[in-house]
Amino acid sequence: MISLFDLFRIGIGPSSSHTVGPMRAARRFATHLPPAMPVARLRVTLYGSLAWTASGHATDKAVILGLAGETPEGIDPDAAGDIVRRIGAARTVLLHGRAVAFDPARDIVLDRDTIPPVHPNTLQFQALAADGTPLETGRFCSVGGGFIVPEDATKHAGYAQPAMPLDFASGVELLDRTRQSGLGIAGVVLANETALRPPAEITAYLDRIIDTMMTCVERGLVQRGTLPGRIKVPRRAAALHERLLERTRLNQRPPHEAMDWISLFAIAVNEENAAGGRVVTAPTNGAAGVIPAVLRYYRDFCPGASRAGMHDFLLTAAAVGGLFKLNASISGAEVGCQGEVGVASSMAAAGLAAALGATPLQIENAAEIGMEHHLGMTCDPVAGLVQIPCIERNAFGAVKAVNAASLAMHGDGAHQVSLDQVIRTMAETGRDMNHRYKETALGGLAVNFPEC
Repeated sequence: MISLFDLFRIGIGPSSSHTVGPMRAARRFATHLPPAMPVARLRVTLYGSLAWTASGHATDKAVILGLAGETPEGIDPDAAGDIVRRIGAARTVLLHGRAVAFDPARDIVLDRDTIPPVHPNTLQFQALAADGTPLETGRFCSVGGGFIVPEDATKHAGYAQPAMPLDFASGVELLDRTRQSGLGIAGVVLANETALRPPAEITAYLDRIIDTMMTCVERGLVQRGTLPGRIKVPRRAAALHERLLERTRLNQRPPHEAMDWISLFAIAVNEENAAGGRVVTAPTNGAAGVIPAVLRYYRDFCPGASRAGMHDFLLTAAAVGGLFKLNASISGAEVGCQGEVGVASSMAAAGLAAALGATPLQIENAAEIGMEHHLGMTCDPVAGLVQIPCIERNAFGAVKAVNAASLAMHGDGAHQVSLDQVIRTMAETGRDMNHRYKETALGGLAVNFPEC
């Protein structure tokens, strides 16, 4: 089981695999260099998807911030730009307290030709001597959701956890654990998390994730202007929010009102993500709006909603997201957007069903429905930016999640296709997908949208 502390992480936009992961990798490489090593210069090489969308996904900025010692959790989004500009102007970065040559224009190399042997999101860091000789080399894979793994490590090396009392690695095993223990899915996850840390710490973290998500929604509802990037996408959430409030004041309540609010919440979050704001990887930044939107829908629209229900929502969503992470992927560069918005929709469907009192079988069905209707979704960001079609796609993923939960709860949990089968299908579909449709901005809308 992957801990919810790993699956839900607080960071900055616009991408977990292209921003958060590279920042962590850069900091890890820099901080692990021996202080006495005579490093004269640092060089970074980005491969594959990271190279193709480096600017649009802010990978170049993330690497600079990581080498400067910043973390996704700790960096002030409003200060990040100044740090990047300062290092770019000085052409040096502090390494163990001393200035080392690092000119981003020269020393961040975009290698779009070499095919990385392990994962399409691969970074290489080199510490060079004065004569250019490499003193230390580190290669990392950013495998989605902000997770990083050394390239020479095994696939799941970064996920090792102590033995847990109700461990599971598949949907079948998860349902078995609920039957054996008499607990719901949220209870199973909580029992395992309690084996890792005190209950009070778990509750505090859940509350922090909820508060960060809701704060991101609120901030997104009032921000105006244009999102960063050359296609100049205007923010829409604030104006849409005003229209929905006015409609409410006039007592104009169409039957689809809840759908409009769900879409608004998701758009607000993903506009914040696109602007480099503070978001929660859920399970990625590109899909960061789905779970907050559905969680906010539960809080504001569902009778009997409670903080405990929100906790059950996130615990259950973490169980589902962990299964996708372990058995398939949550990386758009590896399996397309089905691994990002699709997984988020599946997680949100399960979480909402749990918060509304569904049985474990109904929850598993909701998660399966949520992914089944995202299978094959490509990742084709226009101009390499996490904006078109990503922002609206989160809105649709959130609405689908609510629909999936509702459909599942109208049944008794019996269904033909299992969650494990749809996870396996998603992984196979991702392997079959042409690389142009996996976060490279080389296919789909990215090449058919006129940037003018």
